[in-house]
Amino acid sequence: MESNTTVSGDILEIQGFDVSPEFVYPLFFLLLFVYFSLLFSNIGVLVLIVTEKSLHQPMYMLFCNLSVNDLIGNTVLLPQLMAHIISTERFITYNQCAIQAFCSHTFGSASHIILIIMAVDRYVAICHPLRYSSIMTTKTVIGLSVSAWGMSFLLVSILIGLTVRLSRCRSLIQNAYCDNASLFKLSCDDVSINNIYGLFFTVLLFSCSIGGIAVTYFRIALICWIRKNKELNNKALQTCASHLVLYLIMLWSGFLTIILHRFPDYPDLRKIAYILFHVVPANLNPVIYGMQTRSLRDKIMQILQRKVIPLRHA
Repeated sequence: MESNTTVSGDILEIQGFDVSPEFVYPLFFLLLFVYFSLLFSNIGVLVLIVTEKSLHQPMYMLFCNLSVNDLIGNTVLLPQLMAHIISTERFITYNQCAIQAFCSHTFGSASHIILIIMAVDRYVAICHPLRYSSIMTTKTVIGLSVSAWGMSFLLVSILIGLTVRLSRCRSLIQNAYCDNASLFKLSCDDVSINNIYGLFFTVLLFSCSIGGIAVTYFRIALICWIRKNKELNNKALQTCASHLVLYLIMLWSGFLTIILHRFPDYPDLRKIAYILFHVVPANLNPVIYGMQTRSLRDKIMQILQRKVIPLRHA
């Protein structure tokens, strides 16, 4: 029988992963490699886009949002996760846990909204190329970016705000990280409002995300089918295939995380799905977008050639 005694302490314990001793350091170094690789690739692409004036275009400005979001989302999660893997003491303050949950949910919601905007950008570029520069102006891109972040902050602020108002009767986070569901499970109060808003938040985000992507890609496919232009079809396939693959990876790992919160018998699977939701798109985004986008790929190759040729003559 669970106690309803209110817990006043500010320190929480995180359950973490139950890792065998022989796998502790291999897992730690694997996560360290993953983290440094996404740092290197995302920061490298960001610096390249900022410093190269020829890349100051709407598509690359939107991609900067994705890289910044990936860096924030993974920096909030991975360093602490790695520390807890090699440590026997897995403690965190309630405020730190709430901040991590806020940043993590902002990362998730912003990922969906940014990818919707990028899909619209690709639709305009493929289906209305002559009007692209007049539609996707710098002012429009900045407005869309601010709207994406603003909407994410607003939705997540309400989500976390409803949770931090609750009293706590437990101090164990039954997870490897802090998220909203893990936080309100610390309370013995009535969490009906949290569940209702959480459902509203999830349905709204996924409906807009899936609906926006589906409508955009359907219209692109329809235009390609009507025009039957080989060059247009190749451009659409090259641009949209990678975007769609990354979106589906993010979508299904996000779905798994949400669904598995309802099935406590699979805690490790839920934790792994959540980590994949963070690290897989963050590592693939710069690689796929960088190599699929000709201008960005050409700039990367130019820089590599400038670095390699002097070494050969040294």
